[in-house]
Amino acid sequence: MFVAYLKDFIAFTLKQAQSASFAGLFLFLIFASSHITITGLYRYDFLFLTAVLIQLVMLLLKLETVDEVKTILLFHIIGLVLEIYKTNPAIGSWSYPEPGYLKIFDVPLYSGFMYASIGSYMAQSWKIMSLKLTGYPKYLYSIILCSLIYLNFFTNHFIYDFRLFLILAIFILYFKTWVEFTPRLKTYRMPLSVGFILIAFFVWVAENIGTYYGAWQYPSQIHVWEIVSFHKITSWFLMVIISFIIVAYLKHIKAAQSGK
Repeated sequence: MFVAYLKDFIAFTLKQAQSASFAGLFLFLIFASSHITITGLYRYDFLFLTAVLIQLVMLLLKLETVDEVKTILLFHIIGLVLEIYKTNPAIGSWSYPEPGYLKIFDVPLYSGFMYASIGSYMAQSWKIMSLKLTGYPKYLYSIILCSLIYLNFFTNHFIYDFRLFLILAIFILYFKTWVEFTPRLKTYRMPLSVGFILIAFFVWVAENIGTYYGAWQYPSQIHVWEIVSFHKITSWFLMVIISFIIVAYLKHIKAAQSGK
């Protein structure tokens, strides 16, 4: 019995690593770009171009499908719009101090790939781990929740920050929802909200690595690096919800169209 569980754990770990392949490679690029200099090419531009190249390679090797690439592009746009707003001098949530040509309103285009990495992980994990949902609420409720979460990222600077209410709504809405996954032969399951928390924590860890190597910086990190506030875990928790709902909804639409 122990050997079977050990094999399942190893298979789970390997499949999780495979699901996070783009995110892992992108994080490696952030690390590598802080140690190398390419004449005539700014770091931010290098990150964008190499991230696009990785996506093309994964598509050519059929590690990602065209539909998954479209999903990643959608996350890139969603993230980029949020980045433009959050880095506006009037808001100043964080900044990108280094120069680059491939920017929109001083936001480097590569920044959208940080959000696309989450989307890529979601899409890959769904496929590789054979994810299934039980007790999932109506998709309309999820879409409304997704919209309110995204809106709150913009309005919380001017009116009350409703994140605690939104988090409470998440636990209530998905109270009966479980995610089933199959690492090898046996199928396991966990409460969906627990999965959200775990992903948000690991994204927060990656964010600490990214800011440590100067990919971007928060106001408190301008003079000397310090750990990213634990408060950001709630932000990533909410962003993970958005990513999951979009992927789940697109999977739902595709299944309905195929008659499955």
